[in-house]
Amino acid sequence: MKRVRDVIGEIGFAMPTAPTLEIVIGGAAVSGIDHDEVRLVEAAEAALELARAERRDILSNVSVDGGGIDVLMLMRELPSAILSGQMTLHYQPKVHIRRQEVASVEALVRWQHPERGLILPGDFIAIAERSGAIDALTRWTLRQAIADQRILASDGHIMTVFLNISGMLLADRAFIDEACRLIIGSGAKIGFEITETAVIREPEKAIAHLEMLSRLGVPIAIDDYGAGLSSLAYLKKLPAGELKIDKGFVLQLTSSNRDPLIVRSTIDLAHALDMEVTAEGVETPAALALLSVMGCDMVQGYLLGKPTSLDVFRNYLAEERHLGAVANGRPTFHRPEAFWKRA
Repeated sequence: MKRVRDVIGEIGFAMPTAPTLEIVIGGAAVSGIDHDEVRLVEAAEAALELARAERRDILSNVSVDGGGIDVLMLMRELPSAILSGQMTLHYQPKVHIRRQEVASVEALVRWQHPERGLILPGDFIAIAERSGAIDALTRWTLRQAIADQRILASDGHIMTVFLNISGMLLADRAFIDEACRLIIGSGAKIGFEITETAVIREPEKAIAHLEMLSRLGVPIAIDDYGAGLSSLAYLKKLPAGELKIDKGFVLQLTSSNRDPLIVRSTIDLAHALDMEVTAEGVETPAALALLSVMGCDMVQGYLLGKPTSLDVFRNYLAEERHLGAVANGRPTFHRPEAFWKRA
């Protein structure tokens, strides 16, 4: 028989090794002191998410004034970026307050530049319009949203994915025909978000094309209402089922005397026109509570969920993370009707 000492010698012992710690950094920078804080935070969080996924440091330049952005270079690179897979979609939920469910989701395009890092829409959408690449970019966005919507449906989450459409494309019959073909052929639940300024460019064509989409069952939402020259004449003509209140009013909802009155009157107006109302930029439980009291239908913003990749959004839905935010935002007080009518 072998001695115990010999057996131990044959087996050997492996000393436990200390776990290694890998650190990656995701961040965003801006030049100057005048900047959009919400945009900066969104860029930093998106950069961190990408840094974790790719296991490398990511830094995004989100200078509002375009500092560090070579417009001519981006114009040249954008067409190939669309074809080479540098574009991606992030998703932000729109939560129905009363039903306490994710009613729909907005798809937001991002450009992960191989050298410049994350580039947000504010820096390249205008470039896409000026260079003529907006058509190819929106077609890519539509196809990707259709594919992603199928994945969400396979998870049991049947919801409309909304895309932002440039005013240049609303008047383009070839694009509208292609969009109709793709949506009908796929059977996907796709909606379009448009701004009033987009319609004003060529109102007759834009309204006619929106009516065509509406007849096919494509939901239309009016985005950023109140941010520009809002026109009641266009509002009653547009075949929209949803009106989105610009975040500029919502962010000041609990610190301004007039913004609550504007928001409440906008909600009442939209309901009178048989439209549901979504409030953008909801970041605090207090704002959510006020909007609930006012009769707002849906809310969107960092309190409910920031824009994330499809995989992260799928986890968000599976874990029903929106329920915590909605529960915290339930109104704990009620204001008399006279309060909202006060000047």
